Amino acid sequence: MLSERAQILLKTLVEHYISDGQPIGSRALSKYSGLDLSPASIRNIMADLEEMGFIASPHTSSGRVPTPLGYRFFVDTLLTIKPLDMVQVNQLKASCRPKIRRNWYIPPRICSRISRTSPEW
Repeated sequence: MLSERAQILLKTLVEHYISDGQPIGSRALSKYSGLDLSPASIRNIMADLEEMGFIASPHTSSGRVPTPLGYRFFVDTLLTIKPLDMVQVNQLKASCRPKIRRNWYIPPRICSRISRTSPEW
């Protein structure tokens, strides 16, 4: 099992890799993780994570990226989900509704399908 520090570093690495799409180095992890660790200590933990198969290095001198096993551990164990508020739910619903102009002719069979799948119709 991973130590708490290793879990925090893996979570930070995955989140930043998802948002930036760039390999993450020990110095960036030191800055973003909130842990009071030196980049050298972080490199040691990253080496352990790499040995376990959670992260990989695409190039010799680059940072690390999550592997499929790292993503799976992140989703199963580290991911925290925040519920959406009603404004966000309504925005999603509005973006999923078909945009139909007034002057368009919509065959009745299509209208009936739309009304069955979308209660707002």
